[in-house]
Amino acid sequence: CTVIFTRVATKDLHKPTSILFCNLAFSDLFTSFSGFWISMLFITNPDITIFGSKDMLAPYALYTMSILSTIYNLVSIGVERCLAVAESMRTRFRVARNHSIAAVFINWVLAFFLGCLPLMGWNFLHTEKNVSVLYSPFCVDYLLFIGIPNVVVAFIIPLFTYLRIIIILRKRKLRMKACGQATGTYKSAEIQVARTSIFIWLLTLISYAPFFAGAIFDATNYRCHVDLYPRVYIFRNCTAMLITMNCLGNPIIYTLKVKTLGAKLTALKCLSTNHV
Repeated sequence: CTVIFTRVATKDLHKPTSILFCNLAFSDLFTSFSGFWISMLFITNPDITIFGSKDMLAPYALYTMSILSTIYNLVSIGVERCLAVAESMRTRFRVARNHSIAAVFINWVLAFFLGCLPLMGWNFLHTEKNVSVLYSPFCVDYLLFIGIPNVVVAFIIPLFTYLRIIIILRKRKLRMKACGQATGTYKSAEIQVARTSIFIWLLTLISYAPFFAGAIFDATNYRCHVDLYPRVYIFRNCTAMLITMNCLGNPIIYTLKVKTLGAKLTALKCLSTNHV
């Protein structure tokens, strides 16, 4: 909420990349809200979160939609950063606000469609086959359908884009060094991008790999819910906590570390204090 408020209230932060950052904050906000909704259902009636119920379809669908939107936004930010770095080498294409708005729209439409498939009938309440042990009333084939492709997207595309950025910066540094010019700026930029890329990879790996492991476990397990209680469900709750922690890590890595945003946040804080 702090990231959203700061970017909306500051006009000079309304840039293409800022639109993507703000949309990422919205996705994380929805993920946290849907996770809180599921937690309240678990507290009030734990059985429906274990054995599955029609009441769990809506919160799980919102949870899935928000997670998919977060993944697609992370990929969009990586692609936009790669295009922005390569802009001086290839001036034919420039990322504009319309491109960022179109990317945001496509991300939400795709996430909404895939997340709402269980509400359209792809659940075990209608088929009673391939029941998911961890995420009832979802089906195992649905979890694999959205899990495998999106895990590949979340890991492969950011790896390619950030490696591309590092390669471009290194080429420019070597070119400037050959011309006898100072390369300190490019060296520091290369180190910062490499460090940020490592943080992004570790955060994504820690957050989503256990969930993917749970989907694989669902596909290979055929025992009933009672036989797996409570250890497997403790693991399920831990995977949900890791995904929620990802919602806290994204603003720190992507936005709060930006000096411009930090300065604007401080200015807004001082301005509100003066008004009070």
